[in-house]
Amino acid sequence: MNCRLISKASVLALLFVSTIAVAKQDEGTASLPIGTEAGDQFLSEFYSWDEKLPAEPGVLLRAEDLPDNLLPSHAGIGQRILYSSIDARWTGDVLPVSGALFVPRGNAPPGGWPLVAWAHGTLGMADSCSPSWVGMKTRDLLYVDRWLEKGYAVVATDYQGLGALGPHPYSFWEAEGRSILDSIRAVRGANFPIEEKAFITGQSQGSGAALGAASIAGTYAPELDIVGVSATALLPFMPRNEHEHSLAGVGDSPYYYVYRMLGGGLPEGSPAMEELLSEKGHLLLAAALSGCNPRAIAAEHDVTIENAFSVPWRDVDRLLGPAGAMPPFHVDFPVFLGTGLSDFLIPVDRQMTTVHALCSQGNTLLWKGYSGVGHGDTLPASFEDALQFARAAFSGSPLSSTCDSLDEGLPTSE
Repeated sequence: MNCRLISKASVLALLFVSTIAVAKQDEGTASLPIGTEAGDQFLSEFYSWDEKLPAEPGVLLRAEDLPDNLLPSHAGIGQRILYSSIDARWTGDVLPVSGALFVPRGNAPPGGWPLVAWAHGTLGMADSCSPSWVGMKTRDLLYVDRWLEKGYAVVATDYQGLGALGPHPYSFWEAEGRSILDSIRAVRGANFPIEEKAFITGQSQGSGAALGAASIAGTYAPELDIVGVSATALLPFMPRNEHEHSLAGVGDSPYYYVYRMLGGGLPEGSPAMEELLSEKGHLLLAAALSGCNPRAIAAEHDVTIENAFSVPWRDVDRLLGPAGAMPPFHVDFPVFLGTGLSDFLIPVDRQMTTVHALCSQGNTLLWKGYSGVGHGDTLPASFEDALQFARAAFSGSPLSSTCDSLDEGLPTSE
């Protein structure tokens, strides 16, 4: 890879890109990056699809039983799945996406198991980080298992490019949203005992994926009966004014920037990713392409936000724009949002831009803050609330919005 340094001036010339725009080339004008430099790895024949793909998204291509050690304890069936979706970042073509389906023990109720679509948080960029291959994080496994215990089937996408062909468009909410909706289509269209209705839930990166799926469901998959969505540790960023634009930052770990660049986050006309990285930054890139723990590489080699790039890191930040930036939207189904009030990775004030923005669109929205809870712990802390919310959504029971009382959930000192 080319480590050539570039001038600060050449980067500054590109900084007029809108700070809330998501880098997206016109579909059909670019080619899909593939190979080891896109994070592709050979996992097994299951993930490699050499036959002609169907013209439509959401078609189950193949399924196989998962190893017992990857199954949640309440799963009666656990299968790895490969299905078709449509690339939302590079070409607009149909491509394979991998994931998993878990069905509870016992007999399905009349009409089939109610379905929960799970959207995971940040795991990595290399194919070997895909949860359908390596297994879910313990926290996520326990979360999925609790849904199974309560009588819900769970479909869990890996997301585009994380397992199957091409790079993973990290935090690109439309691509991740399509992966979720097409996973629902795939398992509903196969011989699984799944009912018509579905509920979407996601954490951190997955919160953007879940809300992304919600925002496009009416146009991309209008035939699906989505009853509600739950999102926690909110990555989406929906500023309403200049003050809120100042809240754009998320953490200070350089590997998040490497992930976003590798996932197609740089606008067209930007310098090549390799040119924006310093020698230390290239260590993170190599780690991201081959494994799932760049944090360890960063610690071992003292890679920081200040030394990972060949230009000032804020210039890279401006090129990429705010992580999770997406426009506010209205949906006809209810929305549950959960925030850990001790979340220092995605600060509470930043998360509240999304809560307020979605309230302003007239959504039926229930927000809850969890005192003393940090970023990762928001998921288990919110489960009972998400479960009660999902039960009401599946049954069609009316849900009251908390949009008029948001400030009551925010402590003054936390």
